[in-house]
Amino acid sequence: MAYRRAITLDVREVTRRLNASLGGTLVSALAGSSDTKSSHKWAKSTGPNPRPETVKRLYFAYEQWQKVSEAEGEHTARVWFIGANPWLGYDTPVNAIREGRLPEVATAAQALVDDSFSG
Repeated sequence: MAYRRAITLDVREVTRRLNASLGGTLVSALAGSSDTKSSHKWAKSTGPNPRPETVKRLYFAYEQWQKVSEAEGEHTARVWFIGANPWLGYDTPVNAIREGRLPEVATAAQALVDDSFSG
């Protein structure tokens, strides 16, 4: 279960993994930071701690990354995060996560995993 794996990691490790998968600029964006280097700072053991709302977005994004990449592969997961998504009114999951539309993003990810994406 993606959620269980996500919560066993600290936020710095989650951020490192997201940075490796999506790139720091996208991770900073989905977390709500205007500083494109924020995610790299959060990933460092001596870096600043992200705000609680940012932590929530990072864990959520990592859970969705796990779910989509396990079902469809890492390339498709990357494209999914940045592509216009019909389940999100043709917005991107990155924007929707930044805006706090987490239930919608979770539904969109599950739709892809369940192969009901065209619905």
